[in-house]
Amino acid sequence: MADDERAHETRDDAAWQDDVRQGVRYVRDLDHLPLSPAERAAAQAAAANHKVRIPKAYLDLIDWNDPQDPIRAQVIPSPLELVEAEGELDDPIADHEFSPVPRLTHRHADRVLLFPTYQCAVYCRFCFRKESLTSIGRGYSQGALEPAFAYIEAHPEIREVILTGGDPLSLPDKALAEIRARIEAIAHVRLLRIHTRVPVALPSRVTAGLVEALQGRLMVTVVTHFNHAREITEATEAACRTMRQAGFVLLNQSVLLKGVNDTVEELEELCRGLMYRLGVKPYYLHHGDLARGMAHRRTTIAEGQALAAALRQRLSGICNPVYVLDLPDGGGKVPIGPCHVEARDGESWRIRGQDGVVRVYAEVVESSRDRGAHRCS
Repeated sequence: MADDERAHETRDDAAWQDDVRQGVRYVRDLDHLPLSPAERAAAQAAAANHKVRIPKAYLDLIDWNDPQDPIRAQVIPSPLELVEAEGELDDPIADHEFSPVPRLTHRHADRVLLFPTYQCAVYCRFCFRKESLTSIGRGYSQGALEPAFAYIEAHPEIREVILTGGDPLSLPDKALAEIRARIEAIAHVRLLRIHTRVPVALPSRVTAGLVEALQGRLMVTVVTHFNHAREITEATEAACRTMRQAGFVLLNQSVLLKGVNDTVEELEELCRGLMYRLGVKPYYLHHGDLARGMAHRRTTIAEGQALAAALRQRLSGICNPVYVLDLPDGGGKVPIGPCHVEARDGESWRIRGQDGVVRVYAEVVESSRDRGAHRCS
């Protein structure tokens, strides 16, 4: 935690800060994990390039007897991260290209990304912003955000402010309350959205103080980041319940990761657990971004489409995420799931049902001649 962030820490922050301190925070902390000498040396080499941090609560979920453990795969550095494939990018979704002022990205007219911190409670090895998190490394200060706030004030078309980073919920309550109050003072902003991995990896952070810091005039949506059903625990259930009872809308974005959640059984269990146990709507299933050193974790789009189709057959609509690709040039998230339209001939459509049978659907709409007949003379 940076000095300016530590200044905002209160007694209420102590428990979750202890969880962070008792986990992995530095490359040297990897010495204390049950890794073979070869695994440890490889992990340390990768961690030297990209930050490592794992709270104790998340570290405790790892089955160290399973080399393919899905929790381990997400946070323990791998030498494969150092193998860069042609076409991978430092800035996979063009954050920097659409940044008119520091700490803000404005890709879409009615919403902006705001980066109050470039630090996280947990550093995921597949993160598409890991280059920025490693190279920038800047924490929170009110002054650093003022140009971004001024930009939002000057653009009345902005309705949503999305706190991202870094992880905004890695900030103390006092800092979050300051940010929330500053944003809600801008009259045309209606919704505060928070993208966070904290309820997954550091559920002790979700306290009454956190809820109070975020409550105010604005509607609040918290977008969590669960990737595997093993991440759903009694502690994460309690954290999500606290946020639901506060009136926050809860959504989840998962990343499709080879060797972590790339089977229909794993995704089905995850999506059911999110909706039925946590009350969190599966929102997006992201195709892996072109972050450097992540070719070993990306599936093909065709594989993702097959999984999305299988989920559609197995799950209700409320449990189904939308399979999306975040375009590298800043074109935004676009659905890339399987298309059910086979052909069209005028107002006649051939559409493939969930059972695989192609049926003819004839549109019935009011014609221009019919509309003219309804007019008064």
